[in-house]
Amino acid sequence: MTIYPLVFHLGPLEITGYGIMMMVAFLMGGWLVSLELRRRGFVEDYAADMVAAAVIGGIIGAKLWYVALTRDMGALLSRGGLVWYGGFLGGTAAVILNGWRLRVPLRWTMQLVAPALAAAYALGRVGCFLVNDDYGRPTDLPWAVKFPQGLPPSTAGNLHQLFGVPVPPGIDASTVLAVHPTQLYEVGAMLIAFAVLWSLRKNGRPVGWLFGVYLIFAGIERFLVEIVRAKDDRFLGPFTIAQLTSVILVAIGALLVTVWRNGQGPTPKSYLETGRKVALSNS
Repeated sequence: MTIYPLVFHLGPLEITGYGIMMMVAFLMGGWLVSLELRRRGFVEDYAADMVAAAVIGGIIGAKLWYVALTRDMGALLSRGGLVWYGGFLGGTAAVILNGWRLRVPLRWTMQLVAPALAAAYALGRVGCFLVNDDYGRPTDLPWAVKFPQGLPPSTAGNLHQLFGVPVPPGIDASTVLAVHPTQLYEVGAMLIAFAVLWSLRKNGRPVGWLFGVYLIFAGIERFLVEIVRAKDDRFLGPFTIAQLTSVILVAIGALLVTVWRNGQGPTPKSYLETGRKVALSNS
């Protein structure tokens, strides 16, 4: 199967499948959080506050992480050059700061966003597939995909020179190879994670416990998919920086699940209950 990027123009404006799916991901995440806020009888405006913070912090974090990895300062002003873990950390920091500003207990924010993060990530990876980015290593499996106009194209030369991936000897560097559609692997895995998290949100566990489960899912999923990703950041043999980060996420998630397995956690305060923005100095 051969896939080309989804790109179209509205006058001078270029719209990509990645941009569309990123917007859908943020909107879907906000909608899911608002559903949970409504179910609990909380103020639904907090969902919009979180989405705004996540968009700003996520873009900044993803850009800074990419620049730190590549030392390409020009990427700060380009459309590309976004790293998911940087976006995750930047978005997380922004959402935490926003919750602190509104006096929402951190564990409540973590509880509310866990299923939404899984769903939003899956949709974001659809965008990666549509823009032909973040694909895997060469394979002859029936569902393998060729990206002749990918970022970069999945040619033998790019796979070998840019990612250090072994290619068949004697093959022309311009030959487009079929690769693992790792973006779709992640879509499927995180949709399953979302379904599990969405069902677990009503199980009566302590506040914040669900976020620990999300971290475990996210870490395991990313660690496994990195095995067949075409990557240029491998260290300690076959392991990548993303796999190291994944191990850390799983460890943190396991710690949260263990520590917060009993009790009810903090009660919601201030903004979640009333929508009233109270200055921290008055608390």
